Amino acid sequence: MPLAKALELAQEYDLDLVEVAANARPPVCKLMDYGKFKYESAMKAREARKNQAHTVIKEMKLRPKIDPHDYDTKKGHVVRFLKQGDKVKITIMFRGREQSRPELGYRLLQRLAEDVQDLGFVESNPKQDGRNMIMVLGPHKKKTEAMAEARQAQEARKASAKAHPGRSQNPADADAEVDAEVDADTEAPAEA
Repeated sequence: MPLAKALELAQEYDLDLVEVAANARPPVCKLMDYGKFKYESAMKAREARKNQAHTVIKEMKLRPKIDPHDYDTKKGHVVRFLKQGDKVKITIMFRGREQSRPELGYRLLQRLAEDVQDLGFVESNPKQDGRNMIMVLGPHKKKTEAMAEARQAQEARKASAKAHPGRSQNPADADAEVDAEVDADTEAPAEA
């Protein structure tokens, strides 16, 4: 179709004549609303960026002589990071005479890796780096999967909140409410 006729047709339908494939012989053009096309392509690009996940490396620092409660707290942080789909870099810091006992740090890192093996795997084995020993744990599930699970859990909480207005969404508060109801039932005086 000649260019003049194509332009006339575009004006008749109040559309734009857009060149789709310039290198084709003959060049390919399309009648479309170019503003709408640009808007839709921008929205698709924004949606793709929204679903994109950035790999983040979180760091947890430990000492070879760590208290059991402190170890559990740090392990809890590592578990949370792995559940979120992030990699975790574990660093054992040695001071003074502790540097002559690297096997203590190695055993601690192995213990931590065993404790979280259902959520992550050892991506980089423990290695000594000056005063520090470093190990990297990677999650079994990808960041996008973790984000999707978190989004579903949040939607479930919102649906529950709509179904039961006035109730707390905090699980600890819900347990306290159930305990209070049970206590009220058991403490009621028995009428004979």
